[in-house]
Formats: sequence, C-alpha cells, structure tokens
Amino acid sequence: MIQPERIQFLNDETARDGDYVLYWMQRAQRASCNHALEYAVREANGLGLPLVAVFGITQRFPDGNARSYAFMLEGLRDTARRFEERGIKLVVKVRPPVDAVRDLADGAALVVVDRGYLRIERRWRERVARRLSCRLVQVESDAIVPVETASEKEEYAAYTIRPKIQEHRDKFLVELEETPLERDSLSVEYEDDGQLDALEDIGDLLNRLRINRSASAVDTFLGGTSQAQALLDDFIAHKLDRYADGRNDPSQDYLSHMSPYLHFGQISPLDIALRVRNVRDGEAENVEAYLEELIVRRELSMNFCTYNPEYDSLACLPGWASETLEAHADDPREYVYDERTLEAGRTHDPYWNAAQQEMVLTGKMHGYMRMYWGKKILEWSPDPEVAFRVALTLNNRYELDGRDPNGFAGVAWCFGNHDRAWAEREVYGKVRYMSAGGLERKFDIDAYVRKVKRLADSQME
Repeated sequence: MIQPERIQFLNDETARDGDYVLYWMQRAQRASCNHALEYAVREANGLGLPLVAVFGITQRFPDGNARSYAFMLEGLRDTARRFEERGIKLVVKVRPPVDAVRDLADGAALVVVDRGYLRIERRWRERVARRLSCRLVQVESDAIVPVETASEKEEYAAYTIRPKIQEHRDKFLVELEETPLERDSLSVEYEDDGQLDALEDIGDLLNRLRINRSASAVDTFLGGTSQAQALLDDFIAHKLDRYADGRNDPSQDYLSHMSPYLHFGQISPLDIALRVRNVRDGEAENVEAYLEELIVRRELSMNFCTYNPEYDSLACLPGWASETLEAHADDPREYVYDERTLEAGRTHDPYWNAAQQEMVLTGKMHGYMRMYWGKKILEWSPDPEVAFRVALTLNNRYELDGRDPNGFAGVAWCFGNHDRAWAEREVYGKVRYMSAGGLERKFDIDAYVRKVKRLADSQME
C-alpha cells in the first residue's frame, strides 16, 4: 500500500489532459519497491494513459566525481532494463534535472516525483513546482517512516527519535504491491534533446561527461539493483547471524554493504527491512540490531538534514559541542596534518592510514573505522572548522555513499552532534574521544591493517 503520509502535493495545480503521466525519478533510482513509481503507475492506469519516466543527469552535483557517477550510471543501466520489462520508457538526459523534467512536462497530465532530503534536491523540486502548469506530486519512498510522521522538529539523538519511529514502524513496514501498467510507453514520442541513446558503455559515457575526476571509478562495488540484491542475499545467508556482535569489528566482514545502494536509491529500505525481518527464528537480536541501523540511525540522519539548514558546516552542532570546541580550538596539537597528507594516508597512525586507504581503494570504509577516522581528523587539524571541512571533503570525494544524509550526520557526530558531553580533555573538549589503544583492546586491529595491505597489493598487480 501507499500510505497517505507519503504523499505531498508540491503545487496547487490539478491534473490536466495529457499524452502520458510523467514520473520524475531522481533519488529512488529503481524499478521495484518504489512508492513514487507505483503511485505514478496507478495514476496512469486511472487516467488511461501510458507512463513515461525521466532522469536528469546534472554534471555539477556538489562533490560528485567520476567514482560516484560511474556507480550511478551502472545502476541506471540496470534500472532502464527493468523499466522496459514493465513497459515504461525511461528517458535519461544529460541535462540539469529541472530542465529534463520541463522538456517532457508539456505532454504530461501530471508529474510524480520521489523525495530528496538534501538542500539541492529540495531546491530542484521547488523550482519545478513553481514552473509546472500541471500537478506535481511528491511520494516519499526512501524512508520507512516518513520524516514528518516521525517528528516535526530536529531530534537531539537516536534515543529521542527511536520511540517516535517505533510508534509508527509497523504501520509502514508493509509490502508494496507492484501494479501492472495497462498502457506501455515504449513507443511514446517526446522531446529527445540531450537524451542518452544507450547506457551500455559506461566508460564512454564517463568520458563524455564534464565532471570532476578527483576520484576514479572502483570495481569493488558495482552499481545496480541486481548487485544490491545479490549482496543482500549473501548478507542474510552468511552474515546476519553474526551481525550484532561482529558488525563493529573492522578485521571481519559482517556488514551488508547496502549503504551505497541506498544512497543512490538502487534498493529500497523497505525491501531490505522486510527481508531481514522475515529471517528464521533465533535471530531476533541480530535482526533488531540491523533494523536499528537501517531505520532509526538512517532516518535520524534524514531528520537532521531536513530540519538543520547548516547540516554541512560546523554551525550544525548543538550549543554544548560548539562551545567546548571553540574553547579548545587553540589547544596545542601533538600532530597537525594538512588535507593533502591526510588524503594520501601518510600520518604516524597505521590504523588511520589503513582506513583512509580502504576508502580510497574501495569506495567504502568500515563503519567503526569511519568514526575513528573522523575523530582523528578533529585531533590532527589546526582547528575544528578546518577539521570539519576536510572530513566532509574526503568523505564526499571517496565514499560511494558520500553526499548523503548518513554521511553528513556521521561527520557531524564526530564533532559531538547526536551525542552527549563526555569528560573534558585537550583539543576535544567535552566531545567524545577515540584512541588507537581502544582499537587494540577491542579488535585484532593489526589484522585489519594487513587486510587493507593485501587489498592494496592486489590492485597493484
């Protein structure tokens, strides 16, 4: 079902006579378990019209580069095939999203769009809403519990949003039925300016795009719904039974690796949650630990980016964290590294260097090491403002799930957001501290270093 809380009318226009219903796919880049898409299909069937989908590739997405674009294009190739199987023409244009929608909107009876949580995504939808002469409907499909349903304000931490999400969780954790499209659109005519003829040769497409080349594509994780589903199958079959105890050990791999696919909307959080929840009896602890990360922690980050306009700067922090970091901004640092040295992974700390190298090589750093990584950037930078900027820059440049609410919230956490005050110390003030000794006590951290070295060696062969 598509719960009414997911649906929002973004302008005051009505549906009109048209040649098709237009689905503007932007964040939810998938053909299944997609509330916005299913809403559009049902509207098209109700109006007796075909459904056309459009995706606009901006070449200037903030902090986007060849790595993130390659992963996205791989996913779009997979999604285009799945759309065709459903009788839906997916038009992919190398055009700013606002312009791509306007190119096809003249023939549309109404336009349906998924929801985005970042500033740029919200602005795109606001601009289109102002310019359309037909109805624009936004349907939220990338949160289990819609943001405003969970809370109407910025939440302080996981413990404050958790009961609010749990109150509504079961209502929204229900399967989404796929509706067959009654009239296919594969032969519908439309404005084809800027359309990509094919998505088969990703390398050629990347070369044609005028994009940032600061991070190259990786083959560790390949984009697409098919890849996401294969990884999820493997996680459920071989890792979920150790998730609660093993997920924080960087020397092991008990992670689902869903975050890049969730970032690009190539798999639905609802699909993941339902499959994990339906796992055999005896896994309650592991299932709940995973759902905590997938739903509570992830949707806390969506709450953060929705309600905190400064989510990408040090100004996002709560008062106590800002005050304590400012009070200790001039504390002497034993080590100070500039961005270039950090990016190259050339610090005195082999654990930190391994984490940085893992991110650069694979496009994904182990979650626990990501926390340590961010804390040390705070410790080794000349002041907190520089540290925040460098952490966000490197995260967004190399992580496949960078430029995401989870990434912005994760960096902010390293500086005290969504946390409490701890014992005061130099540089950190009352912000939580993490040490190399803590890694050594908790894990076989040297095994992690060796694992990353083997990875680096294999890529040099």
